[in-house]
Amino acid sequence: MTTPDIAVVGGGLLGRCLAWRASRAGANVAIYDAFSPAGEGSAAWVAAGMIAPTAEAYDTNPQIAAMGRHSLTLWPRWLAELPVPVFYRDTGTLLLWHGEDATEALRCERVLAARDTLGPVQRVGRTQLEKLEPGLQTKFQEALYLANDAQVDNRELLNAVAVALGECKVDCHWHTSVPEGTRPAAPVVVDCRGMGARRDWHRLRGVRGEVARLYAPEIRLEHMLRLLHPRLAVYLVPRAEGMLVVGATSVEGDDCSPVSVRGALELLSFAYSVLPNVTEARILEFATQVRPALPDNLPAIQFDRGRNVLRINGLYRHGFLLTPVVVEEVLSLLSVGERVHVPGRWPCLRERNDHIDHIRC
Repeated sequence: MTTPDIAVVGGGLLGRCLAWRASRAGANVAIYDAFSPAGEGSAAWVAAGMIAPTAEAYDTNPQIAAMGRHSLTLWPRWLAELPVPVFYRDTGTLLLWHGEDATEALRCERVLAARDTLGPVQRVGRTQLEKLEPGLQTKFQEALYLANDAQVDNRELLNAVAVALGECKVDCHWHTSVPEGTRPAAPVVVDCRGMGARRDWHRLRGVRGEVARLYAPEIRLEHMLRLLHPRLAVYLVPRAEGMLVVGATSVEGDDCSPVSVRGALELLSFAYSVLPNVTEARILEFATQVRPALPDNLPAIQFDRGRNVLRINGLYRHGFLLTPVVVEEVLSLLSVGERVHVPGRWPCLRERNDHIDHIRC
């Protein structure tokens, strides 16, 4: 068997997208993951697939928003190159708030307005909100409309990229763990294991995400909804065929146990406060997963020169927002394919790891 140019360890969203794009660029690639091609062991399996740089800019580093805006230009092209269709919608986000949280809304509006490189942020009144989102049934008097945000169906995407890996002849080793202290045979190994790489990233911490997947055909929404609240950021994301994802990704800790009664009640209560007719929805699933985060909540790339291992980690809750940009940067570091931007465009990825050298496969 031919030795691959690149071995990717970890087949979540980032790992499988990197393997796919590297293969399309001409590299011979192998990928290893402990779970199945469905990706049920990855953080991306329990997600809403939001690509929302403007909404995220409210409480995150400005560089995250900048990278996210670039990702928004890449995702449509990537999706068009996949062998099976994936649900994608770019109608934007509505930020909502209850009367007692009006101060939080004002603070959010000021923060977003101060970042003049973001997309348009428009405060809309009740009449315009009715036209934008009739499904809200005029429950809210005002909202902030972020027109440039998008979303993708997370599980459809994981499946589509797995199919693409097969078509690209990537050597896929599903249900295969790489033992600690060993590495696959390849000139370069890229470690995309997320929380699985905690032994090599001592500052890595877990951030728990919880979602409820509902079947709610009576609720027809055109936009992603986020409820502004001083304690918990809750989102409601409509999907095709009557599906609705309700979730929150801000609980510190690496507990991956099932959703607690308190957590379930909290998620559904927030959803009910936005959409009272959600009471008729059917609960299909409660799910949890842990996202890998570094102390500053920024992603990072490290190169272990002695073992020729490139490690990528710390995407936090921004996996879908950042994956295309990170993949682009890694392919540039590996000198795979055409460089579509100047290497080092995103300094936050490497400014804490100045020992990275260029590698050529």
